[in-house]
Amino acid sequence: MEGIQHKTVRVNGINMHLAEKGEGPVILFLHGFPELWYSWRHQINGLASLGYRALAPDLRGYGETDAPPSIASYTCFHLVGDLIALLDAVAPDQNKVFVVGHDWGAIIAWYLCLFRPDRVKALFNLSVPFIPYNPRFKPIETWQSFFGNDHYIVRFQEPGVMEAEFAEIGVGRAVLELLSYRVPDPPYLPKGNLFGHPLDDPVNLPPWLSHQDANYYATQFEKTGISGALNYYRNFDRNWELSAPWSGSQIKVPVKFVMGNLDLVYTMPGMKEYIHNGAFKRDVPFLEEAVVMKGVTHWINQEKPDDINKQMFDFFSKFH
Repeated sequence: MEGIQHKTVRVNGINMHLAEKGEGPVILFLHGFPELWYSWRHQINGLASLGYRALAPDLRGYGETDAPPSIASYTCFHLVGDLIALLDAVAPDQNKVFVVGHDWGAIIAWYLCLFRPDRVKALFNLSVPFIPYNPRFKPIETWQSFFGNDHYIVRFQEPGVMEAEFAEIGVGRAVLELLSYRVPDPPYLPKGNLFGHPLDDPVNLPPWLSHQDANYYATQFEKTGISGALNYYRNFDRNWELSAPWSGSQIKVPVKFVMGNLDLVYTMPGMKEYIHNGAFKRDVPFLEEAVVMKGVTHWINQEKPDDINKQMFDFFSKFH
């Protein structure tokens, strides 16, 4: 991680930890769950070496960034507010920046483009396509009816419950189990048998996650706990209510979207049809391309770093 600088910036009422490297046009990297700035290590080094300034914060509730205790402090408005304040503080000379998001970071990136398209030059988003506001589908009850009560998002809803169950097996271990999840179906977390195998088995790390990487994630989450991260999920319904004024709005920035065909998001009901049959392009009219990479799971930027870095560089190079 040579040459990556770390600083703490006061933004939107919280202290935010930021990793950065390089000089040039800014790329803002937004991580997902249960991840950290560290998830972008390959992209920070790769894009910094190609003439960009890579900024990768620990998002609100994660890592060395503050984690407000109130669940209501993790709405889409708070998260986008953090990013605008961060850019104002560390890149005041750049009116517009490039943005890259993965998983929850991708969701936040879509919100950023919806609320503040004036600040985004182009978006390279991974794993989660834009999901437009739909007044008929309240998120949690919709997923519950599709997937049942053991579906991970449904299980995350009740404050304190998953925190206690993860603490029983060790938060660090729980995070590594989640990061090692490689199945194109949603995780189910039944009580008493969370990850479906004996806890004295070592976690079967995927090839892209070294023991050193795993140790960094585990140590950070052991230190901070996981409530902040889970609070994002506990705001799905609230975000749905808050985004009602943007019903029918399109994403009006240039976008490239990439995901793996073994991503659990890709196999969600209706997702393939949405991405490939014109609706995604209708909602995101400047969508240049939606790429589905074969044999790749959810953790795409860590699994295929060189490929993703090249696609990112080729895409952003068009906007200088």
